[in-house]
Amino acid sequence: MNKFWIILSHTYMSRVKTKSFVISTVITLLLIVGMANFQSIVDMFADDQADKIAVIDETNELFDPLNQQVENTDENIQLISYEGTVEDGKNAVQDEDYSALLVLNYNDSMLPKASYFANNISEAGKQMTLTQQLQQLKISMATEQSGISEEMLAMINAPVEFQADALDKSAKTDEELNQARGIVYVMLFLLYMSVMLYGQMIATDVATEKSSRVMEILVSSASPVTHMFAKIVGIALLGLTQVILFIGVGYLLISSKKDELTGGFFEIFGIQDTSPTVYLYAILFFILGYLLYATLAAMLGSLVSRVEDVQQLIMPMVFLILIAFFIAMFGIGTPDSALVRISSFIPFFTPMVMFLRVGMLDVPVWEVSLSIGILIASIILLAIIGARVYKGGVLMYGRSSSLKDLKKAIVLSKKE
Repeated sequence: MNKFWIILSHTYMSRVKTKSFVISTVITLLLIVGMANFQSIVDMFADDQADKIAVIDETNELFDPLNQQVENTDENIQLISYEGTVEDGKNAVQDEDYSALLVLNYNDSMLPKASYFANNISEAGKQMTLTQQLQQLKISMATEQSGISEEMLAMINAPVEFQADALDKSAKTDEELNQARGIVYVMLFLLYMSVMLYGQMIATDVATEKSSRVMEILVSSASPVTHMFAKIVGIALLGLTQVILFIGVGYLLISSKKDELTGGFFEIFGIQDTSPTVYLYAILFFILGYLLYATLAAMLGSLVSRVEDVQQLIMPMVFLILIAFFIAMFGIGTPDSALVRISSFIPFFTPMVMFLRVGMLDVPVWEVSLSIGILIASIILLAIIGARVYKGGVLMYGRSSSLKDLKKAIVLSKKE
């Protein structure tokens, strides 16, 4: 057991001190801080002065109502009546006296139309605001021409009343689904990124040691099985270190900006009032999913002796992760479909898909228990097979780019 902890600590410390780990962790933390302070950063670089837009109203009727609507909508836009010609207005824009020129007129139906001139039309915000307000003005004038009252127009544009009620008392309400959707999204992306990143890290780490002949020394001092699981746990602790840092910094930022963020980000993703049970399932499926794919990654990594061959050999594992992720993304909209239900019992898809069902639906306990049982049994079976493959694989040298080498590795393990 002492050898296990030695290899584990060596795996952890050798990785945590690398420049790539430190740089990636620092960059991610900066991104978290930047996202939490995004609005403050935007405001810091924003120009406090409103954008002055020259307006030539060839109708002599549209400027006042449009100006009033814009003032009530966007304080960063200031419309200024311009008395010169269109060419004079364009020259004023080019001389940067104004940020843009707006020319108002009527079309054949005596409804508003406009031409917009600016040195750069890539800023869609101002154009969108002006377009929306002109659209509202057009609707108002069109309804007045047709004799439709404002009250009738408001009634026509009001959204239809549509209330969905579940007859099954155990089914989740629409509000509960919205609350669960956020943590489901976060969990799916976290599991996907963790398995992709740390799974490949395990496979690469094993291949690197083999290519440098360090593996021969390690195998002579500790059993390959001990070495494999020490690698898996060591990389897991490495990932846990990053996750704790990210969550810790994120929690501190959220706590300091609770009033600003509550009702915004959290309301959109429905994270505020999620049931604790969902978080418990998230942790459980995350751990089991990591163990499943990490064992597979270590097994595949032991078959190669060159780092260059790692990507090719672990490609089947990557495809499994991608398929599970795409099924889960599909299931966000239809969590009760046959594809999602069946996939939730397939071990390589269970961590993502069954967690999706648990978060979005009221899944019977026996189904969740069965899927977890199948997943744990698969991890144990894969660990047994993986240990034998790893035991023979670490002794295999030369080019390896085919899963047919699994049989060769098992044969070598029997000779030990």
